[in-house]
Amino acid sequence: MIKITQIAFCFAVVLMLVSCKNTKQKIQEHVTAYNTSSSIKGSNITSTSAKAFLNDNKIEIRIETNLEETDENKQTYSESFPDLLKGMIQNDQISKELVDEGVKFDVYFLAYNNSIIAQKLIGQEELAALTGSGDSAVKVTAKL
Repeated sequence: MIKITQIAFCFAVVLMLVSCKNTKQKIQEHVTAYNTSSSIKGSNITSTSAKAFLNDNKIEIRIETNLEETDENKQTYSESFPDLLKGMIQNDQISKELVDEGVKFDVYFLAYNNSIIAQKLIGQEELAALTGSGDSAVKVTAKL
């Protein structure tokens, strides 16, 4: 009976070790899932895609539009871009788990000619700022 228990325990430990994924595997899975199932809704959005940079622990997300690169569009979409990013975080298109593991998400909002209208690099600090889960302690500065 003890032999069976030992063998079962060894099998369970080996199974757990095999099922653990490293960060690079999680990045690849996230990019694959994003490219096969993600759709971002918006009046001017034509497509979206993700690309993994495994050596840099980075995922690039391109959101392509049919917009022109004008100062007005840059201003408008730079202001609304954080709301789009918040929605992507809520929908797990930007993975909190991966950001916690040190992965950065480089998100681009592109005009029809692939020029950048808005861009944000999401790391731990940016994620906390977007989700409002950062340190909310008030900083006090000394007055001289």
